[in-house]
Amino acid sequence: MKIDSPKIVSNLPVKNFQDIFYEEDPELEMCIINDSLFTDEALHRVRLSKMVIKNSKFNNTDFSNIDMIDVIFENCDFSNANMNNSSIHRVEFKNCKLLGVDFTESRFGNVVFDQSVLNLASLGNSKFEKVRFEDASLVNSDFYDCIFKNVEFKLCNLNSANFEKTSLKGIDISNSTFESLTVSIADLNGCKVSTHQAIQFSSLLGLVITD
Repeated sequence: MKIDSPKIVSNLPVKNFQDIFYEEDPELEMCIINDSLFTDEALHRVRLSKMVIKNSKFNNTDFSNIDMIDVIFENCDFSNANMNNSSIHRVEFKNCKLLGVDFTESRFGNVVFDQSVLNLASLGNSKFEKVRFEDASLVNSDFYDCIFKNVEFKLCNLNSANFEKTSLKGIDISNSTFESLTVSIADLNGCKVSTHQAIQFSSLLGLVITD
């Protein structure tokens, strides 16, 4: 699956995330940000576009209704941040920590989560279109009642993830791992799994497999 990459020009000027307070609207664009500390803040309806953010911390920050397009995050920490009701398009999260982040009721399009930690993340009631989770940890993550269209899970840890009321038709989880998963039999219809995973799911049907 081809995912559209963020459209970002080279030679961007350097800014600090705190500069957003000096803007007429809570918006930052066309810049690169390094080593910013923006924790325990509340800033609603932020717009970020055409920028790169590296080695920055946004722990416990309320970014509800944030709008992001053409953004790359590298080595950033969003642990326990609130980004519900967000619009996230052509965005890459590389080696980011999103532990316990709230992404509920959001829209994701052309988004990549690469080598990132989303344990305990809340992603329910969201729409995902052309989204890739690659080498990501999604332990105890919640995808309750989501819509998936062209979504990939590659080499992910899905242990104890919740996919209740989310159809996994056409979704390939065969090279990801889990010990347990919350999902209904109906929503598994058309999901691509490995032989080992098929045996794990058989327990949901109450089957007893013998040699």
